[in-house]
Amino acid sequence: MKFQCLRGTKDLLYDDLYYWYIIENKSKKIFNNFNYQEIKTPIFENKALFEKGVGQFTDIVSKEMYVFQDKKNRELTLRPEGTASIVRAFIEHKLYSHNKLQKFWYLGPMFRYERPQSGRQRQFHQLGLECIGSNDPFIDAEIISIAYNFLADLALDNYYLEINSIGENNDRLKYQEYLVKYLSKYKDELDVDSKNKLENNPIKILDSKNTTIQKLLENAPKLSDFINLDSAKHFQQVCEYLEELNIPYRINTKLVRGLDYYNNTAFEIKTNNLNAQDTICGGGRYNNLVMQLGGPSTPAIGWAMGIERLLLLLQEQITYRKTQIDFYVLTTDKFSHGYALNIANKLRHYGYRVEIDVNYINVSKKLKKATLLNATSAILIGETEVKEKSITIKWLNRHIQEKIGVHELDTVITKMYKSNL
Repeated sequence: MKFQCLRGTKDLLYDDLYYWYIIENKSKKIFNNFNYQEIKTPIFENKALFEKGVGQFTDIVSKEMYVFQDKKNRELTLRPEGTASIVRAFIEHKLYSHNKLQKFWYLGPMFRYERPQSGRQRQFHQLGLECIGSNDPFIDAEIISIAYNFLADLALDNYYLEINSIGENNDRLKYQEYLVKYLSKYKDELDVDSKNKLENNPIKILDSKNTTIQKLLENAPKLSDFINLDSAKHFQQVCEYLEELNIPYRINTKLVRGLDYYNNTAFEIKTNNLNAQDTICGGGRYNNLVMQLGGPSTPAIGWAMGIERLLLLLQEQITYRKTQIDFYVLTTDKFSHGYALNIANKLRHYGYRVEIDVNYINVSKKLKKATLLNATSAILIGETEVKEKSITIKWLNRHIQEKIGVHELDTVITKMYKSNL
């Protein structure tokens, strides 16, 4: 039997991980600058957490969750998103009693049963932020700015911010009555997905990718006409803060996001470089979720980015440069292996990246291998070097060879290395 990755999963090899670590390191730096603390939650949770938090009639809960029973017949699910788990942890550990404002970041695998395609896997990874404890529109603008500036730090381009206010729950309920009345006249023209949503979650039809549906919606009632005064003021202030921060944005009145817990501010950062999978960051306010899951009334806002989509963008826009080996240590005879091992360990102690080759092949083949591995230099060690307690260094990019004593390693090697880059 030939074993392979399951459909919708992927092995991450070095070429992928090179870009992965760029994302991880840049994100840690910017999150630290804004005083966000890392949080890790379990990969599986109670199914009811997502039914209650994300929404029973959302695509995630109704179609995409990996649900299973454990040995005690409890219904569990592999987490499909990060926010509900973090809110559960916030409530369970009574973090609201320690500090009014809690700021978290996370990075980890999520699971959704979707049709796999470029940038969309069944096991995928999300990088996200959650700010719990403030309803100030300044926080909305700040958390959006973190995402926007993070993408700039990655040296990406061709992305843009779309933003909308979806108001409070009562606003949306009132709006949905008018939307259903309008779309019911065109029921025969709706696709199967939209017909289902018309019954259970009509506002999500606004997010349809079907061009026929979008054409029908051109003359539909506008959600913005149903937003209450406080929500409208909140949104206006968010936009003003974004302008202060010099972050360009587009108001998209059809942007509603796919999860039921959102209210007021909703936003997405999109790119023109990924075809259909154009959203690289999405988020918004979820002021009712903490109370909905059994905690005290606590406003909150957050966002998540798909790592796989970021990897695609980085691979497209940033030239991959293999991390080079600093020193490739090779022996010219089998009696020099112990001495070579000692030299390699000394160099590693100084912080250099070193590979040692003790294969029984001739020196010219070893030097060719050092070049293929993009080594800065090769260190040749044979009987003479062992007797003299020295090493021979061949700087591969400049074709220069020189010999130094082992006692000079800690004082001379750094100077020589820099001059031969």
